[in-house]
Amino acid sequence: MAAVSEPVDLGAPWRAARPEPPPTRFHRVHGANIRVDPSGTRATRVESFAHGLCFSREPLAPGQVFLVEIEEKELGWCGHLRLGLTALDPATLAAVPEFSLPDLVSLGHTWVFAITRHHNRVPREDGPEAEAAVPSRPPALLVEPYLCIEQFRIPRDRLVGRSRPGLYSHLLDQLYELNVLPPTARRSRLGVLFCPRPDGTADMHIVINGEDMGPSARGLPAAQPLYAVVDVFASTKSVRLVQLEYGLPSLQTLCRLVIQRSVVHRLAIDGLHLPKGLKDFCKYE
Repeated sequence: MAAVSEPVDLGAPWRAARPEPPPTRFHRVHGANIRVDPSGTRATRVESFAHGLCFSREPLAPGQVFLVEIEEKELGWCGHLRLGLTALDPATLAAVPEFSLPDLVSLGHTWVFAITRHHNRVPREDGPEAEAAVPSRPPALLVEPYLCIEQFRIPRDRLVGRSRPGLYSHLLDQLYELNVLPPTARRSRLGVLFCPRPDGTADMHIVINGEDMGPSARGLPAAQPLYAVVDVFASTKSVRLVQLEYGLPSLQTLCRLVIQRSVVHRLAIDGLHLPKGLKDFCKYE
């Protein structure tokens, strides 16, 4: 298993096998109002609306997605989750800033954006015609199993949010797949990654429910360790990390995909003659 700090070509389609990075976890350094669960995969803001900054425990590998799902929201606040990257080592911060915007960004070497549908997309250097030539995402039923972002190919399955199992979950799941729900809706999945360029810099991309929003920042220092930044801000109260598979999918994942595509409704999985653990994995993951 390759260390995250080493160059790992997660998405090169010509490689027969691609090394898996370690599972993503939240850093022990975080905002004063954040509580991280013992597994390091769930972060909750326990009071107020600020001091909710979180970081990845390790620097990201090129093409590795730091993916969070919004678990809880809190009414009464204006603003939503913020996401990005920083070249600052969280362990070296004298104090964790109250806000990502503008406090953390003002320290330098940090690129963070509030999550919106059309956030701060940076145009390509070769002109608007090249930008317009980028194909839009096809309808959900025709979508490819992989999301291609620059030189990386990422399995799309877990990038897309899923509703809680219920009477209308099959309809809600289609809304997540089409990415028509508000990007900060409960159960939405939001990810950040960087893609190196030949000139030694990198582009930062934000992914919302399996759709690449395009490069939101360019010129990041690809040679420096880059940590993910998640600001559990205002109406976003709790997020959990979702782990991705970059190489060949596991047998468990393949079984889940076959089962999900063979039933009309997720509740129908309960009627199948399968072990309870497998049925729960198919319904909730």
